Amino acid sequence: MDEPLIEIERDGYIVSTDRRRLDLESIHRFLSTSYWATGLPMEVLTKAIDGSLVFGVYCGNEQVAFARVVTDRATFAYLCDVYVEEAHRGNGLGRWMMKTIVAHPDLQGLRRFVLITRDAHWLYDRVGFRPLAAPDRYMEIHRPNPYGVASSSQDAESFPH
Repeated sequence: MDEPLIEIERDGYIVSTDRRRLDLESIHRFLSTSYWATGLPMEVLTKAIDGSLVFGVYCGNEQVAFARVVTDRATFAYLCDVYVEEAHRGNGLGRWMMKTIVAHPDLQGLRRFVLITRDAHWLYDRVGFRPLAAPDRYMEIHRPNPYGVASSSQDAESFPH
């Protein structure tokens, strides 16, 4: 499927949907140490990216933020793996990336657009996300440690990612 290529520049940063720009090593380094994807193998990351609509934020040639959306582009989307490198936080990059994501042409008219977050409700609320209207209708198969990595945080084990 042909994806619209989006590149928007602001204050020396570029948000882009160009897969060729992705720095897989940088993404892997961040995600594999995150609370939600500890131990993520590179081959799993590559497969996940292949099946997703991707967004990177760049400062020059350095990738400083990332997000991906798993979607059928018609009725449903799941936003995940959102991060901004610590050195670039506080510049509004997360909010800018989120506005770009929700405005993407392939994500318009969806019946449901969901995400899971432990600590960034403030970010997603600003672009229209709300708590589940009917949480009792949602079900999941949850595997908190799919990569077999010992967790250093009890919270990471108990939180549904």
